[in-house]
Amino acid sequence: MSLLSEFMQKEQQLKQLQAEMDRLQNDDRLKAELAFKDKLEALMREFNKSSADVIGLLDPQGNKPATAKSSPAAGGRRKRKLKIYKNPNTGEVVETRGGNQKTLKAWKDEHGSDKVESWLVRVEE
Repeated sequence: MSLLSEFMQKEQQLKQLQAEMDRLQNDDRLKAELAFKDKLEALMREFNKSSADVIGLLDPQGNKPATAKSSPAAGGRRKRKLKIYKNPNTGEVVETRGGNQKTLKAWKDEHGSDKVESWLVRVEE
């Protein structure tokens, strides 16, 4: 691209941005928001308060975004807990997030579900 065409393109973009700025400056909603911001800042200066102080007053709980533990991802399921079983007869260890694991099912068929559940070593998130 030549320097002249680049200049003309930037000039056109500048005109478009200037038109958008003019439109925004004449918007009553923007004027109201700017007035609110100015009054709020003046009030904060008058009482020597920071924006963090104001937020703390208005939202004492802090309403932080939900973590993955408390809320599943949008449309998703929460992750199952990892269960670790150890067969005391053979010493074999099985780690599973569901009850449909092949070795675990074989143990339950052979020894009974209650017996195998007693082999649960630990549960992890």
